[in-house]
Amino acid sequence: MSHKRIVIAGTRSGVGKTSIATGLMAALAARGFKVQGFKVGPDYIDPSYHTLATGRPSRNLDTFLMSRENVLEAFTRGAAGADITIIEGVMGLHDGHRSSGSGSTAAIARLLAAPVLLVVDATSLGQSVAAEVLGYRAFDPGVHLAGVILNRVSNESHLQLLRRAIEDYTGIAVVGWLQRGALPALPSRHLGLIPAGEQQGLKAVLKELAAVVAAGINLEEVVSLATKAGPLPAGGSQSFAAAALQAGGPVPVAVARDEAFSFYYQDALDYLTALGAELIPFSPLHDTALPGEAAGVIIGGGFPEIFLEPLAGNQPMLTDLRRRVAGGMPVYAECGGLMYLTRGITDLEGRTWKLAGIVPADCQMQTKLAGLGYREATLYQDNLLGKKGDPVRGHEFHYSLLTGMAGDFPPAYTWYARGGEYHEGYATLRLLASYLHLHFLGNQQAALNFLAACRRYRTQRRRNASCNY
Repeated sequence: MSHKRIVIAGTRSGVGKTSIATGLMAALAARGFKVQGFKVGPDYIDPSYHTLATGRPSRNLDTFLMSRENVLEAFTRGAAGADITIIEGVMGLHDGHRSSGSGSTAAIARLLAAPVLLVVDATSLGQSVAAEVLGYRAFDPGVHLAGVILNRVSNESHLQLLRRAIEDYTGIAVVGWLQRGALPALPSRHLGLIPAGEQQGLKAVLKELAAVVAAGINLEEVVSLATKAGPLPAGGSQSFAAAALQAGGPVPVAVARDEAFSFYYQDALDYLTALGAELIPFSPLHDTALPGEAAGVIIGGGFPEIFLEPLAGNQPMLTDLRRRVAGGMPVYAECGGLMYLTRGITDLEGRTWKLAGIVPADCQMQTKLAGLGYREATLYQDNLLGKKGDPVRGHEFHYSLLTGMAGDFPPAYTWYARGGEYHEGYATLRLLASYLHLHFLGNQQAALNFLAACRRYRTQRRRNASCNY
């Protein structure tokens, strides 16, 4: 496996690191490199841009959602066959879960012994830029700050002022710069960038992005710095090899994949496959029924609120889903999937769109963020993913709330935050729907339990079919 790897980090959110990291991937791929993209943290959308830029599925690295050993294994598997790996950071370099820094870009850079290129927004900065860079270098000496990329530089004289200050006072090289307004805008909305799968003509935008980045950043120096990554530490897990031994035979599982539902961690899907799942894509937007052979359903996150009219109008799909769930088919749904399973979603204009009605609650869109952050939770009671009290780790990020739940509404999870106890989601022994996003490589028992339920359902369905003859 190639040891060429580099992290693109930012001083904070909004400095342009997604555009720069994606542009670097696209520029190097255009020069014939096999580039593997990674994203630090739980974000689903940025990896969709990486994937389009490189032609290889981008993967998430998160030391909160996964153990150190799982992160090492995910990186090693994902980077296999690549000439160079570009790892896009999250938020600021040292931002992570609470004061521990778990899940931060710095934690990943340390773990992978990867050099870091720090993206600095040069707006209104002069010599003080050197103090900023010195602070980031001194904060954690275990992170190898190898170079700086300056974004939103005013002009050539501004660049020379910044470059001299950084290189004279810190000894760290400026490997590239981009003038203010040079980067093509990537379209966004309330949850950030619009997923690549929803957009037409994005390849042309990425081509332009690659050209701008290649003109402003020294690609040869980036590749040279990437070769200076240290050896990967020992101790990566062998979860995928162990999964093959635990697998109970192949079982077909339908996975919602279309413009409305696209939020999945690639390694989580790969892990389900290693456990024996045969993942079959289907579209709640465009298909009229679930795959006939499916023994379970996964409906991931996404933006159902953007596609309410076609989702609500696809009555054949909603009818088939209700029929299959009533027959006992296991369903696991996250965030957008939870929203789709409710009685209906009320949009910001006050219109209510009737949906599956499988979760006995309503969904109300909000103008402000309704939930954000990492969560350490336990199962509220025995349910599809395990036993009461079993721990899980996940992340939530949503602009909607559940309303209209009855008193006997069985929650999925319990967690503690801001000094209080919270119950969230809806769960039974055959269904779990929640705003919480899980990574199955970091919640392996939950994955095993879900597929075990699918296998039991398939066995029961076959038994019932044979009795009908």
